[in-house]
Amino acid sequence: MSLFDAYRYDGRRAVVAGGATGMGAAVVDVLLDAGAEVIAMDRAEITRDGVTAVSLDLSDKASIEAAVDGLDGPVDALFSCAGVADGTPGLERINFIGHRHMIDRMVDKELLGRGSAIGMISSAAGFGWEENLHNVEQYLAVRDFDEATAWAQEHGRTDYLWSKLTVNAFVAQEAMPLLKKGIRINATLPGPTTTPLAKANADTWLTFAEDYRAEVGIEASTPLEQAYPLVFLCSPAASGITGITVVSDAGYFSSGTSKAYQPAVDAVGFMRMEF
Repeated sequence: MSLFDAYRYDGRRAVVAGGATGMGAAVVDVLLDAGAEVIAMDRAEITRDGVTAVSLDLSDKASIEAAVDGLDGPVDALFSCAGVADGTPGLERINFIGHRHMIDRMVDKELLGRGSAIGMISSAAGFGWEENLHNVEQYLAVRDFDEATAWAQEHGRTDYLWSKLTVNAFVAQEAMPLLKKGIRINATLPGPTTTPLAKANADTWLTFAEDYRAEVGIEASTPLEQAYPLVFLCSPAASGITGITVVSDAGYFSSGTSKAYQPAVDAVGFMRMEF
C-alpha cells in the first residue's frame, strides 16, 4: 500500500443521495474510478452502469427510511448531493430536512461507523452562515422530520438560501458529536456550476460572478470539478478534516472579502447580512 492510496476508495462502500444527475452523478463517476462500491440513490432514473440504483425521494420520510433500511451493510461514505431550486414543492425537505433525516437514521442504525465520513453539497448561497447562526439554531433544534417541515413552512423558511445556510450551520454543529462516534462531516459550497439545475435557472445562477470569471479567464465550474473536492473530503486522506465548509467558487468570495476584486465586495456584504 502506498501513501497515495489514502485518496482511493478500494474496498470502501459509498452512498450518493442525488446520484442521477449533476454534481451527484459526477461524484458517482469519481468514486467508481477510485475503486468504490457505489450505491446511487435518486428520485430520477439512474442509468450509470456499475452502481446499485435505489429509489429515493428526500421530500418523503417513508422513502428515506425505506432506502436506508434496505442497505445490507455498513457505509464508509455518504454523499448528500441532491438539491432543488426555489419554487420546487418540498424544497425545505429535499435540500436539508431529508438529508438530515437520512444521516440520523444511518447513524442510529450504526450503518455509519468509526472511520466513515459524510460529505454534503451546499452552495455559495450559504456563505453567510456564521452571521446567521443565531437565527438558524432554533430551526436546527427541531430534529423531527415532520416538525421541522412545519417549522420551516410556518416561519417562511422554505427558500433556497435559507436551506443552504442551514446545511452549513448543521455541518459545523454536528462535527463534534459525530466525531465522538468516529464520523466526519464536511460540505462544499460550489459557485456557479453547469449542472442541469443551474442551466434551468441560468439567468440567475450562471450569471452570478460572470464578470469575475471574465476577468480571470475561466468558465463556470463543471460538475466534475466540484465532485473532486467532495470525494477528497470523504476519503481517508482527509481524516484530519471535519466540520468545515469548503468554498469552491474559484476564489470569488475570497477576492471580495479581501477587496482584491472590488466588484465582489458588495456581494460579500450582502451574503453576510442577517436573513
